[in-house]
Amino acid sequence: MKPSLAKGTRDFTAQEVSRRKYIINILQNNFELFGFQPLETPSFENLSTLTGKYGEEGDRLIFKILNSGDYTSGVNQEDWDHKNHQKLTSQISEKALRYDLTVPFARFVAMNHGKLTFPYKRSQIQPVWRADRPQKGRYREFYQCDADVVGSESLLQEVELVQLYLKSFADLKVPVTIHMNNRKILSGLAEYAGITDKLIDFTVALDKLDKIGKEGVVKELLEREISQESIDKLDFLFTQSDDALENLLQLKEKFAGNEIGLKGVEELEYVLTQSMNLGVDMQNLVFNITLARGLDYYTGAIFEVKADEVAMGSIGGGGRYDNLTEVFGVKNIPGIGISFGLDRIYLVMEELNLFPEEASSKIEYLFANSGAEETTEALKLIMQLRAKGISAELYPENAKINKQFTYAENKGIKKVVFLGEEELKNNTVTFKDIEAGEKKTVSLAEFLGE
Repeated sequence: MKPSLAKGTRDFTAQEVSRRKYIINILQNNFELFGFQPLETPSFENLSTLTGKYGEEGDRLIFKILNSGDYTSGVNQEDWDHKNHQKLTSQISEKALRYDLTVPFARFVAMNHGKLTFPYKRSQIQPVWRADRPQKGRYREFYQCDADVVGSESLLQEVELVQLYLKSFADLKVPVTIHMNNRKILSGLAEYAGITDKLIDFTVALDKLDKIGKEGVVKELLEREISQESIDKLDFLFTQSDDALENLLQLKEKFAGNEIGLKGVEELEYVLTQSMNLGVDMQNLVFNITLARGLDYYTGAIFEVKADEVAMGSIGGGGRYDNLTEVFGVKNIPGIGISFGLDRIYLVMEELNLFPEEASSKIEYLFANSGAEETTEALKLIMQLRAKGISAELYPENAKINKQFTYAENKGIKKVVFLGEEELKNNTVTFKDIEAGEKKTVSLAEFLGE
């Protein structure tokens, strides 16, 4: 049978692994600088932990795990005969691969809230799985890099997460724009248009604006039984100015007497103003009134990060989710978090040629194999180099020198070391710099930097 990869997954070469580590190391360093503590949770959770947290669309994308053994033994025959997949799922599957890192984090907080110090700041970098349709920058297995704060309602958390985003992308040299909105503003818009009962339908359709355009959104709103009259009231959404504070002022007028809408405007105004006071360029932080983010659990601020110079979906996102732990029986633990999309950040950096040379996997020296006695001495010298943190390896066979050079070139090893009879007698080392084409003989002490 011809081997193949599961759809939406990838193998990573040495260079790809090194470049991914480069991104992760920068993110981890910034997480620590901002006071976030690392956490890891299991790759799979109880299915009941995950379902009902991501909305109808999200629930369909959860990878379910079949029960061990004869998973059909406990199935209701009537459900089986009628192929009732909704009822069957819970009968044949108790576990599922995690869809994101936020819900498992909420589950962890609910289970351990008595032991945690609040506000609790956690960072987490682990893979997640979604049964999505694979496309450029979207996979079925991918990493999320999250930073969350729970136990604080302060809007200073939003301001600090904006800083974390901007510093991290500046360190990666990726030019970005952070789009911000507030779910309370979206709730206010639904109330303003008289479609409060259709809030989820409204936000799901609106969130697709950058993909399907105004006509597509209007069509979807009509399909979701939202009246043309309500859509007409919301027409101003599609003609926003570039001035965030001006747009918020316009909303204030429309939201007169609309308590939840005005609260959202007030919160967003605070975050934008404080960010400006800290020197954030408002070209990099914009109020995007049509940003909805499709997850049901957001209750306040929402973020989405887009790369400025590459046509790519969001490379980061998040928001406030004050009610998330309530579904696990623990109330009054507000939370807010952001995520960095490692895979998409990688693609952006690759396209813009932003990876530095040190982000590549490299071996400093290849020791040519010259025979048994020389090999033993070469291995001793390799041990000394490794003790100094310098990578080196020995070619395993006493092959033709051209074959050994080809091996070095294919692996990107820049220097080939010769330790022959002459070198052993004189306590010297000869090495050739492949790129420069130069051959040099130095004392053993000089070679080891002693």
